[in-house]
Amino acid sequence: MSNPEEIFNSYRPAITGTRHMVSAGHYLAAHAGFEILESGGNAIDAGCAAGIALGVLQSDLVNVAGVAPIIIYHAQSNKVITISGLGTWPKRIDPEIFEEKNLGSIPENILRTVVPAAPDAWITALELYGTKTFSDVASAAIRFATDGFTMYPLMASLIEENKSNFQRWKSTADIYLPDGKPPEVGRLFIQSDLGKTLQYMVDEERGAKGDRKVGLNAARDAFYRGDIAQAIVKYHKDNGGYLREDDLEEFKVGLEEPVQINYKGTDIYTCGPWCQGPALQQILRILEKFDLTSLGHNSPSYVHTLVEASKLAFSDRHFYYGDPRFVEVPMESLLSSTYTDQRRQLIDSNKAWPSMPPAGDPYHYAAYGPTLNSETSQDESPTGSLDTSYVCVTDRHGNIFSSTPSDVAKDSPIIPGTGLCPSSRGSQSWTDPTHPSSVEPGKRPRLTPNPALAIRKNEFAVPFGTPGGDVQIQAMLQCLLNLIEWGMDPQQSVEAARFGSYSFPDSFEPHAYHPGKLMIESRFCEHTYTELNRLGHLTEFWPEWTWRAGAVCMIQSDLISGIQTAGADPRRPAYAVGW
Repeated sequence: MSNPEEIFNSYRPAITGTRHMVSAGHYLAAHAGFEILESGGNAIDAGCAAGIALGVLQSDLVNVAGVAPIIIYHAQSNKVITISGLGTWPKRIDPEIFEEKNLGSIPENILRTVVPAAPDAWITALELYGTKTFSDVASAAIRFATDGFTMYPLMASLIEENKSNFQRWKSTADIYLPDGKPPEVGRLFIQSDLGKTLQYMVDEERGAKGDRKVGLNAARDAFYRGDIAQAIVKYHKDNGGYLREDDLEEFKVGLEEPVQINYKGTDIYTCGPWCQGPALQQILRILEKFDLTSLGHNSPSYVHTLVEASKLAFSDRHFYYGDPRFVEVPMESLLSSTYTDQRRQLIDSNKAWPSMPPAGDPYHYAAYGPTLNSETSQDESPTGSLDTSYVCVTDRHGNIFSSTPSDVAKDSPIIPGTGLCPSSRGSQSWTDPTHPSSVEPGKRPRLTPNPALAIRKNEFAVPFGTPGGDVQIQAMLQCLLNLIEWGMDPQQSVEAARFGSYSFPDSFEPHAYHPGKLMIESRFCEHTYTELNRLGHLTEFWPEWTWRAGAVCMIQSDLISGIQTAGADPRRPAYAVGW
């Protein structure tokens, strides 16, 4: 007879099924996606429904008018596709305003606004690979906004923590500080203006004469050309912003080939270097010649090896990643075996790099390249980014959907009457014109949200992702390795104790830098803490289950049996639903 301790080896059961599965950053979003699947929709329909719902249910972290990078595996065509879901700087932005009037910073106001991309990303996914209407997939979000949902502890605490930020603009305070104070846990939280905005898009779709695609284009025009666009542009004109009608009218998300590597027999797909996604692949390339299992799971040597590999990739991210339409990103070289073999040699098993290592030189396949010398280091403990959520879906047809919607409501004003905080993702650019992610008209910032997909041919497929800013890649790496190296199921993988390095410039303005800083959850033992410090890491404890370590969701679809197994991170209100 089995030992009960061996049976109950995760705090939540792994959710399994044979038809379809959703795992999302909020339990109601997962249910919204599941409802679409049950009504006959596919993974793309369900992913869009859950993603739009996250913009209501986690509107402090995810905005309906924010970003939404997407990866889709389309079973019928046997293709992996990415939809950028990231907006551009307005055409009329003058980079010098940040140097001349803002002391080299990108301030927390509408000056950091880029074109909202999420609405076009969802609609494009539906148009190309879905079967449902915008009305179908937005219905749950409209209900959650108009009728309200029950305020939950994480959202309430984050609003309380950022109360002074929400107070800066009346339009924002009216929503997030009703009666002048943060909403209470257990009370209904209503966003009526946001509900009206989504309903307007639905009404325009229903009024269009034509097929499903005509209706989807009408919903898109409602946002980018209709009353919503006019309200956004008017506010920018009246308040010193730069977003204008043509920025919205001419915007279209990018349909791009994924970046792909093979790690020990598993194909790993991410979006391009306009986001940080390929850093995950660089880390895996560096790690692929280590015998990781011989080190012991979450042992000091294992943590040290993963952290040092991550530092090397993040250094390259800092010096080379940016919008490929504006800067040359030597992606092929960065992921080549010749280059990563050189970089791997910089990992010393007995000593941590005290700061961010030098970048490599991918143009000459050399281990050493540019070195950081101008970023200001900070002594206080890192806090990490608040933003982002995640959703993944698998269906009975073999389709897979993976998306990381995002954008906070605390650093830029809500447009009065809309409930929308247009994407403030300009916070992830640099004012330094020599940086690959510098501010430039029409250019995309370097995005932290990065959905991913892992496929081992004829064995399994795993969509996965997480919120967490610069911790995202690190959390995704650990959970993926838990699954493919250590044989954990998805729920065990996301529950395992986690760690995160901050030994590089933060992706968010003001780009704080904490040389050598390593945070580990307090579930790690004192010996691990002591040994990591001996190796040179400046180690601190997080709480044992901290939301700052990310909230990974993943689904493992067995390509032989058809069984789908989902994991949802208990560090945030994530949940999986399926059968």
